[in-house]
Amino acid sequence: MNNAMEVSQDMDPSKNELTPLRDIISGLLTDGTLSFNPDDVDIWKVWNEVVGQTISESARPTRIRKGRLSVTVSDPIWLQELNFLESTIREKLNSRLGRMAVDKIDFRVGRR
Repeated sequence: MNNAMEVSQDMDPSKNELTPLRDIISGLLTDGTLSFNPDDVDIWKVWNEVVGQTISESARPTRIRKGRLSVTVSDPIWLQELNFLESTIREKLNSRLGRMAVDKIDFRVGRR
């Protein structure tokens, strides 16, 4: 217990100030440390609404990075169909989100 007291007494009080989380996140976004926008989480929230129940049962977004959304589909038939619908889905997502969150959608067959 004495060691803890000694350490805290030796610390510079000006270095003990807490930085608001808002400032930390803002700094990460502006210096390029993060490769994603935290608001991109909304893609998962609106996916079912944007693509509808039939597609959402066979296709799920798995990640987004630098505007490129990866979507895993259940089989090659859905892969082909959704590749044809890519621009429509992208436009609907961006419209629903109110910003240009998705530049490109890559569909891949895999486990959802």
